[in-house]
Amino acid sequence: MRMELFTVDGLPLIKEGDDLAAMICERTELEDHDAVVIASTIVAKAEGAVVLKNDVVPSERAISIADRAGKDPVLIQVILDRSVEELVEHPLLLVENLNGHVSINAGIDDSNVEKDYFLELPQDPDGSAKSIGEGIADLCGKDVSVVITDTNGRAFKIGQTGVAVGLYRMHPIRNWRGENDLFGKELEITEEAVADEIASAANLLMGEAAGATPVVIVRGFDHHTKDDVSVKEMYRPDDGDIIRKGLRCLRQSSD
Repeated sequence: MRMELFTVDGLPLIKEGDDLAAMICERTELEDHDAVVIASTIVAKAEGAVVLKNDVVPSERAISIADRAGKDPVLIQVILDRSVEELVEHPLLLVENLNGHVSINAGIDDSNVEKDYFLELPQDPDGSAKSIGEGIADLCGKDVSVVITDTNGRAFKIGQTGVAVGLYRMHPIRNWRGENDLFGKELEITEEAVADEIASAANLLMGEAAGATPVVIVRGFDHHTKDDVSVKEMYRPDDGDIIRKGLRCLRQSSD
């Protein structure tokens, strides 16, 4: 078994309207069933998913949260505007954003973006992944999977890792239930988060600072599918998410 990862080099700074599929096809030789892993930052930039800070007027609630957390109230307002539910307000703002992804600050960032702007996550990451994948098929003639990534912290551990926030032609979970282990015991609960594992591996090459390598090709790990897929397949249903229930209880007790 062998898996290969390599960067797509020579990409310029991405601006609104750029055709990412064309840029990738021009700079690398793709093969069928490659996984094209793309940082959400450049997808958001190409889609114009940026917010001018001067256009944001903080509400009283945003100002109150910002005062407690020692944060910029403008940032807090942008996060609230893009949140379905705030699970934790202090000392950090952990929210479910409009597309269902749970993260600190709704994925809003001001790194790797021009001064005076905030960068959002793509509004429809699955749709973005599909558009890029179909563009690659049209331009390169290759049937690839696409994984759009962001970086997330993890409960109980220090450090961030890459995670999948949008998918095309790759199911996020590999279900091992019903298969046998080395000793013939049937697996009952094992579900492998393959899309997150691919995102994390690619993040080692993307880096977090000025590396300018936001696209990584993963070859040799074939989890390709013709199915319609969504990153939401890996989100726990609300009634089965004990962590979310616990956080809600904590919020209610502190109100």
